[in-house]
Amino acid sequence: MVNSINFLLLLSLLAFAPFCHCEEKNEGYLYPQFYDSSCPRAQEIVQSVVAKAVAKEPRMAASLLRLHFHDCFVKGCDASVLLDSSGTIISEKRSNPNRDSARGFEVIDEIKSAIEKECSHTVSCADILALAARDSTVLTGGPNWEVPLGRRDSLGASISGSNNNIPAPNNTFQTILTKFKLKGLDIVDLVALSGSHTIGDSRCTSFRQRLYNQTGNGKADFTLDQQYAAELRTSCPRSGGDQNLFVLDFVTPLKFDNFYYKNLLANKGLLSSDEILLTKNQESADLVRKYAERNDLFFEQFAKSMVKMGNITPLTGSRGEIRKNCRKINK
Repeated sequence: MVNSINFLLLLSLLAFAPFCHCEEKNEGYLYPQFYDSSCPRAQEIVQSVVAKAVAKEPRMAASLLRLHFHDCFVKGCDASVLLDSSGTIISEKRSNPNRDSARGFEVIDEIKSAIEKECSHTVSCADILALAARDSTVLTGGPNWEVPLGRRDSLGASISGSNNNIPAPNNTFQTILTKFKLKGLDIVDLVALSGSHTIGDSRCTSFRQRLYNQTGNGKADFTLDQQYAAELRTSCPRSGGDQNLFVLDFVTPLKFDNFYYKNLLANKGLLSSDEILLTKNQESADLVRKYAERNDLFFEQFAKSMVKMGNITPLTGSRGEIRKNCRKINK
């Protein structure tokens, strides 16, 4: 009788436990209400600073979204991407995917400073990145979702992880899919999260190969609309102009919508890593068509995949720390 009562009590406790499908198994889990008591205005502060930054420079929304992505794919979502080089730490900002392109660090600094004044040593930089990514999406017209919280900040960085783990514009489809699978993400997550390229810019150096020498024969990528390629060549020459910027979605560059997928169907995806979603795999091509047709399905899956990505090996419990300054570990 006692055993059955204990069993029923356990079931009732489990029924009210916050659900999380994160990879953390021993020291805690992530859940949206994590700061409700310790820093109730945390999310409001993040949203306010992000809104001000995006109003000042619309491109910042894509930059903040990308920071969270580049953080999670290296050592998990632990704010390692925010660390500057110091002592034994070599900053991930120096890696190939981040050098000359990762940005938004000052916005994160401003958020952290405002939150420290409100509730010192409470909210992690990793959680700030996750919230800023969500708010950037919403502010540009994209979907909303509850962000599971409770991450802690790393005590180090990994420039090798940044160089090797983050998908590159010229990677093959299989290489990119493998990089996603190694993080617990699948082909649906790959296609949905690639939809973040509905906002933001890319540098000439990231797609020049497609315009001039895609397969080593000195010709443009045959999967790229040739009129579009000619337009791109006017500002992305064969040499020089590496940092010239081009919108990833030329139809609605500042609006988070499904035109990214519609552009792929018209052979006007800017990056090779975009177009191969349509040309190199039947399952991903089917998903591209589905999201091009149904913006609501894209939004629904993007939100799910962002939560899933945000749950990549977070530091919780007593692991890591809550940095006072997102650029350096605590003394």
